[in-house]
Amino acid sequence: MALVKAVDLFCGIGGMRIAAERQGFDTVFSSEIDSGVRKLYRDNFGELPSGDIAKIEAVDIPDHDLLLAGFPCQPFSISGKKRGFEDTRGTLFFEIARIVSVKTPEFVLLENVKGLVGHDRGRTFRRILSVLSDMGYATSSAVLNAKDFGLPQNRERTIIIGSKSSRHDEFVDLTPPLPKFRPRLRDFLDTSDPSAYLRESEYTLLPESQRIEQASGLVFAGYINKTQRKNGARPDTEHLSRVHRQHNRIYSTMGVSPTLSSGESSGRDFIFDGIGVRRLTISEAFRIMGFPDSFKRSASRTTLRRAIGNSVPIPLIQDVIHRMAQNLKAVETGFEMGGARHG
Repeated sequence: MALVKAVDLFCGIGGMRIAAERQGFDTVFSSEIDSGVRKLYRDNFGELPSGDIAKIEAVDIPDHDLLLAGFPCQPFSISGKKRGFEDTRGTLFFEIARIVSVKTPEFVLLENVKGLVGHDRGRTFRRILSVLSDMGYATSSAVLNAKDFGLPQNRERTIIIGSKSSRHDEFVDLTPPLPKFRPRLRDFLDTSDPSAYLRESEYTLLPESQRIEQASGLVFAGYINKTQRKNGARPDTEHLSRVHRQHNRIYSTMGVSPTLSSGESSGRDFIFDGIGVRRLTISEAFRIMGFPDSFKRSASRTTLRRAIGNSVPIPLIQDVIHRMAQNLKAVETGFEMGGARHG
C-alpha cells in the first residue's frame, strides 16, 4: 500500500501517531495545547505540534486520509434548532467536526473514555455519531479494553470510526480479537530500576488464598494502612474504608493493572511484586501503555504521569488502524492518496 497521510489532533505524547506510522501512515500535522507535553512530543518526533486547535483554520491543515483524535469529552446541548455540527459549538468535538467538514478525510478515528457512551444518558454519544453521519460518514463504535490487545492494563476506551466512501461498507467490525495470551503485569516490570518498597507496617496483604483474579484481570492483594476515622464504625470493620477506596488498594503483578490515571496524587498503582509493595515506575507505566523503552522521557515526573495517563494503549489503536489500512488497500484503485476523492 502506498504511504497515506494522517493528522494527529489532541496528540498528547503521540501514542496514536506511533500506532498509525507502524501501519504505514505518514503524519503530516499534529496539534496539542499542553506546552509541557508538546515539548515531549518534539523530543520524540522532531517537530513541535501546533497549539490550540480552536485557533487553527481548517484550510491550513494539510490534506490527509486519516484523522486521529483522542479528544477530551465535553458536554454539549442538543436542544437547539440548528442541524449538523453547529449544535456542538463550544465543545472540543466541534473542532474535530469543523476540520472534517472541510478536509473530508477518508477515515476518522476517535478515542475517548468508556463513559462517553453513557454521558448525558447517551445523548452526547448519539450526537457525535449523528454529526459524522450528517457529514457523509458511515460509523462503527465499540468499547475496547487494552488487556485484550496484549497489555496488562484494564483500560476500557470508546472507539469511534467513520469511513467516507461507500466502498468501505464492510469496515464495520470492531470485535476485539481473541487474546493470544493473558497479559500479566509481572512480565512488564522494570527490574533494573524498581521504585522504593514500602515498609511492611505501611500495608496489609491478604492471605494468598484470597488473592483471586477478578473478571477484569485484576488480582486484589491488599491495602495501604492509612489512618481512618473510626467513630461510628462497628468492631472489626474499621479497615473496610481503606479496602473500598481505590487509591488505597494494592494489586498483584500476577494480574493486570487498573486504568492508569493522569493524576500524580490519585495513586491506584501500588503493586505487590512477590517481594514487597511499591509504586509502578514511570518506565513501567509507559510499558503497559505500549510505548517502546526507547521513547524519550525528557520531562518532569508530574508531566510524564499526566501525559501517560492521558495517552492511548498503542496496540489497541494499532489494531484498529490495521483494519482501516487493510480496507483502504482493498479499494486503492481509483483512490488518489493525500486526501483527494475517488474518481
